[in-house]
Amino acid sequence: MARPQNILTVRKIAATKKAGRYGDGGGLYLRVTESGSQSWSFMAAVNGKRVEIGLGSTKALPLATARSIAGNMREAIAIGSDPRLVIAPKLAPEIVTFGKFAEEYISSVESGWKNPTHRQQWRNSLRDHAKLLMDKPVADINTDDVLAVLKPIWMRIPETADRVRGRIERILAAGKARGIRSADAANPAQLRGHLDILLPRQPKLSRGHHAALPYKDAPTFFAELTGRVALTARCLEFTILTAARSGEALGADWSEIDFAAQLWRVPAERMKAGVAHIVPLSTTAIDLLNKMRGDEEKPTGRIFAVSGAQRSNMAMAMLLRRMKYSNITTHGFRSTFRDWAGDCTEYPKDLIETALAHTIQNQAEAAYRREKAIERRRPLMQAWANFLTASNVAK
Repeated sequence: MARPQNILTVRKIAATKKAGRYGDGGGLYLRVTESGSQSWSFMAAVNGKRVEIGLGSTKALPLATARSIAGNMREAIAIGSDPRLVIAPKLAPEIVTFGKFAEEYISSVESGWKNPTHRQQWRNSLRDHAKLLMDKPVADINTDDVLAVLKPIWMRIPETADRVRGRIERILAAGKARGIRSADAANPAQLRGHLDILLPRQPKLSRGHHAALPYKDAPTFFAELTGRVALTARCLEFTILTAARSGEALGADWSEIDFAAQLWRVPAERMKAGVAHIVPLSTTAIDLLNKMRGDEEKPTGRIFAVSGAQRSNMAMAMLLRRMKYSNITTHGFRSTFRDWAGDCTEYPKDLIETALAHTIQNQAEAAYRREKAIERRRPLMQAWANFLTASNVAK
């Protein structure tokens, strides 16, 4: 028995004020929002998935026109075509892929992110782990699609997997807010009450804690690191020598290096605490930079960039994995430095904390340390470099 069509009337449409979706038959629906605005949509199965295709406002499309478009779309489905592609071009909704919309979304909000490394991490994590979604229409992405992305990394690299899931969830939520995804669609990347039921329980994420290499093993590790030729190895080497955060080193610019004074001046906008930081560079760190700049008198741009693009934190994490040190993190080398300085040197704790650019609550004291302690920190950083490059490394 054929389902009824042409259920709605012009009068009924004008009288309908309550929010909801009202069927006319044949896949055509009248949608009414809470504000009272009305629009047409067409519901259909496309590639085995139920999709809702917006047609436009009832003010622009009278009932007869909406029915005509719906008829054309039914014919397209009958011959195996995508109804979104065969309706009149001026009415055909744009098919927005996840990759395209993700870039639009990141570009629209990244000005509010203080750390430029955070912007790059968003793009890199999606590029590296969400490839399966990039060419799919945002409107069509479902739970199976998200699971296909997460399952390979969910238990292997849980912290990265959790970040990728959260970023996918935000992008799909933005797609819904923009009207690209159906207003009725649940977010397939939602964790609580959804993916947490379908995925195995992860190891507890180590937020705020970063596994560190015991300082007694640091010279052996550093010798192995310096034997590698990759640019990522040089970045990790510089990160360790300066006791810097990985994002600070990854974003280091040649303009920040003062070769004459042997200083690295990190501007406030690139620091976690929003306060400029100056790092006295050891002779080992200066030698590393001199080798990288070669014969260039005044090199420009990011020191550790590849084709002008800043690397993500994952680059150094993957290097550690290739070196069979997957049990430690890049950030953990700051703890290695702190433990070494506390156990093996007589430098005061406040000087060590200043070298790590840790926030000091007393602003006057903080300013004093920044301005006056630079040269006091120089022998500390040199002693650290000497320890890392000691000639008596265990064979």
